[in-house]
Amino acid sequence: MKLTVIGHWGGFPKVGEASSGYLLEHEGFRLLVDCGSAVLSQLQYYLKPTELDAVIISHYHPDHVADIGVLQHALIIAKYTEGFSRNLPIYGHEEDQAGFAALTYKNLTTGMVYKGDQLLHIGPFQIEFIETVHPVPCYAMRIKAGSKTLIYTADTAYFPELAEFAKGADLILCECNYYKDMKEAAFNHMTSDQAGQLARLANAKKLVLTHLPHFGNYEQLISEAKEDYPGDIILASSGLAITI
Repeated sequence: MKLTVIGHWGGFPKVGEASSGYLLEHEGFRLLVDCGSAVLSQLQYYLKPTELDAVIISHYHPDHVADIGVLQHALIIAKYTEGFSRNLPIYGHEEDQAGFAALTYKNLTTGMVYKGDQLLHIGPFQIEFIETVHPVPCYAMRIKAGSKTLIYTADTAYFPELAEFAKGADLILCECNYYKDMKEAAFNHMTSDQAGQLARLANAKKLVLTHLPHFGNYEQLISEAKEDYPGDIILASSGLAITI
């Protein structure tokens, strides 16, 4: 399984970059996980939008879905300029009915419902879910392909059940929107040391910090996470590619 970071900012993207979007590839299948602002612009460094096989959305905040409409526009243009004729499945929960309804567009994309308690198969990927602690319904994902497992925390405050859900992961792609000393503000997102604690309790092999804040010294995020987790920690960046 190959992970490519398309976008890694929380809230809004920095100049020339993107908010949440991650490309997973396995056995030739291409799955986009979240599709935040500017993801479509950055995605085209790696593949055409028409080359995606599926998309899955963790929740409907703009920094995770803002470019769904842009993706749909790319496909309708490709229909007339390249003869694109497939229908792209976009998976999401329907606890926000308006958000879910927007996943379907003409005959080019179709919203596909996932439930928090189900085991979902998308191409070669097997996906389990756990609802996170966030102001809107949001789901972390345990994504397995072959013998490898990736955990995507999506957006969440720290909660103990997440460590059990992430147990034994080869890689945790963990939101890290706050520094260690910002716990009072971190009621919807995780701090750096909580990300490290999660990776340690889950006995994960690798930790990637993403959904980064727009301030501070990012190397501090790594050093604070290392206080709890002695394993390999990587700061997400545009184009970061990891074979799991």
